[in-house]
Amino acid sequence: QVQLGESGGGLVQAGGSLRLSCAASGSSFSLCSMAWFRQAAGKEREFVAAITWSVGRTDYRDSVKGRFTISRDNAKNTVYLQMNSLKPDDTAVYYCAADVLYYNCDLYREAYEYESWGQGTQVTVSS
Repeated sequence: QVQLGESGGGLVQAGGSLRLSCAASGSSFSLCSMAWFRQAAGKEREFVAAITWSVGRTDYRDSVKGRFTISRDNAKNTVYLQMNSLKPDDTAVYYCAADVLYYNCDLYREAYEYESWGQGTQVTVSS
């Protein structure tokens, strides 16, 4: 059982930066990985980035490589998404997600692989 709390969204001009945070809490849980997804108005939710909780292995969708950085603070059970050089196409509600460790642990890009989700935070990038 994992609860996720997000923060850091807002309005920014194209080329600007934002840093999203998501803290995980609960009892008797272990994390395989945490990830960020986003959903623009009228569109399907899509994968953004993921990171394993053990060694910090990362994965990014192509459109954010070189601009976004995912990281984690194991002691605080918190994942971050540093977003630089933001574009209007990045405008969306951003969600963090947690994959609870069972038997296997790997990085996934499919939303159904994650058991817990945050409430979402709006990121708006103006031209």
